[in-house]
Amino acid sequence: MKLYLVSLGAGLLVGLIYSLLDVRSPAPPVVALVGLLGILVGEQIIPVSKQLISGKAFASACDKSHAVTHVFGQLPGRHIAQASETSKEKT
Repeated sequence: MKLYLVSLGAGLLVGLIYSLLDVRSPAPPVVALVGLLGILVGEQIIPVSKQLISGKAFASACDKSHAVTHVFGQLPGRHIAQASETSKEKT
């Protein structure tokens, strides 16, 4: 979570500096970001569909194909849960 807060703080600071300098942000427009989200989700349709066809529930299919991690990246707190699962599997 700390990484996300630092990233947000850095973005706000840069935005303030851009505002003070009266410079437009080089960030892409929202429509481009929505298109990128579509690409990420579209990449996961076939792997998740294969899991669904094999009889898995939707949540399990997304987990097996790592769709959530691919689309959203490493979410805060998930590395702790994954580390504990990995240590349980080794024992």
